[in-house]
Amino acid sequence: MPDPVTAPETLLGFDFGIKRIGVAMGNTMIGQASPLAVIKGEDNQTRFGAIGALIDHWGPTKLVVGLPLHPDGAEHEMTARCRRFANQLHGRFNLPVVLVDERYSSAVIQARRGEVIDDRAAAIILQQYFDQYHPQ
Repeated sequence: MPDPVTAPETLLGFDFGIKRIGVAMGNTMIGQASPLAVIKGEDNQTRFGAIGALIDHWGPTKLVVGLPLHPDGAEHEMTARCRRFANQLHGRFNLPVVLVDERYSSAVIQARRGEVIDDRAAAIILQQYFDQYHPQ
């Protein structure tokens, strides 16, 4: 008996930072992530308001958050902050949140442009998720 057809899911990916949060979107049908937005502002009300607007507009079924680690896999201060951000996303928006190793996503962007572009880093993180869990 063939597997039932699964409806495509829209996902939002996040590259969390203290000053900016990069956001990307994609769906499981094509398995491609695209840069979407950069959210600026240090207060939670501004950040989560902007994230809520994106969630309302795109209707994702899942959120993906990059988890920074040292090259050897050890955790550091930003690891804990990203875990807290992921927990806040889940608590506020009641959507599943997946953490994805982001050790080299920002480095790839820096090498290309000479600066970090947060929405593109988010797209790399989300693409890593698609490549690992939804290979085409």
